[in-house]
Amino acid sequence: MTDMEKEWLWLCSLPGFYRTQFSQLLDCFVTPQAVRTLSGKELNDLPFLTQQQKETFRNYQQNFSAEKAAEKLAVKQIRFYSCEHEQYPLPLREISDYPYGIFTRGSFPPPAGRSIAVVGARMCTNYGRSMAGQLAKQLALAGVSVVSGMAYGVDGIAQSACLDAGGRSFAVLGSGVDLCYPKEHYALYEQIQRQGCLISEYPPGTQPLPSHFPLRNRIISGLCSVTVVVEAKRKSGSLITADLALEQGRDVYAFPGRIGDPLSAGCIDLIRQGAGIITDIDLFLEAAGYAPAEKRRKKRAKKISLSAEEELVYQCIGSRAVSLQEIACRLDLPIHRVMSSVSALQLKGVIRETVNQHYILADGFTDCQI
Repeated sequence: MTDMEKEWLWLCSLPGFYRTQFSQLLDCFVTPQAVRTLSGKELNDLPFLTQQQKETFRNYQQNFSAEKAAEKLAVKQIRFYSCEHEQYPLPLREISDYPYGIFTRGSFPPPAGRSIAVVGARMCTNYGRSMAGQLAKQLALAGVSVVSGMAYGVDGIAQSACLDAGGRSFAVLGSGVDLCYPKEHYALYEQIQRQGCLISEYPPGTQPLPSHFPLRNRIISGLCSVTVVVEAKRKSGSLITADLALEQGRDVYAFPGRIGDPLSAGCIDLIRQGAGIITDIDLFLEAAGYAPAEKRRKKRAKKISLSAEEELVYQCIGSRAVSLQEIACRLDLPIHRVMSSVSALQLKGVIRETVNQHYILADGFTDCQI
């Protein structure tokens, strides 16, 4: 562990401190080393820390040894990655409130661009269980990792199904990675450690306090380009994750469920607000750019004649759905001209619409030659 990593480890190990306090400290003192060495007067003058936090800080200044802490982590097979570490996931680093450090157990980091967050109700229905399991199995077969929170219900079901299908799964915990919560998921906890990774911004030994879980949701969505909500009530933790994903510029999809069912209300609200709707898992995988392996093998090169403007629009569209407005902004073209080119490309079979004027390359054109 480098000296800089040790400085970050010191900062991120402060008990009772959260991302907000870390951000305020770094705004004032810039580096973790400067924070660690601040004077008693500087500490006392900080208005955003409680008296308890100031006492904890002083104690850690005097007694915390980064070397000994690193040794303890190694014994527990826990690794620490600061936000400056080369293996810190780039998608997570891009969100505004990224964690300054992450503690992990298992194989880290998740494959870049090959992870989808699957979240949903803890007390899910049989329908929710079935959809979560089917989706996770198909994701595993397509080589896509499932990221979730290892909670009861949809989270745990999706992660178990992914692992049982030979895939990889990553669990973002509301406790230290050395603690299994809920305890009933210990077998899943162990399996995730073997076939994926346990992740937490909280240092080892941190208990699973209720306030930790909403905070960890931004990491679940931040690690992934797509978040899927299987079942959710209104004002649920799953909708918090979906809202965070949208704020982070990620795509959100939802299963529609049954009208009138409280566990479908949250998903229906998301779809009404513009989230993608999943009515067919294979079509969803194609829209998200994760077509099953056998479909990818069938793709072949094709030669199509395009106009200069159609070529420009074509270059903006890939295996991940992109909106009409995004294309217009990227090319700095009037929306009506982009619509004309998009229509031409659809007629030529090069692209197809997924939902609400979002477009991806048609099957067979991911590696095409124009």
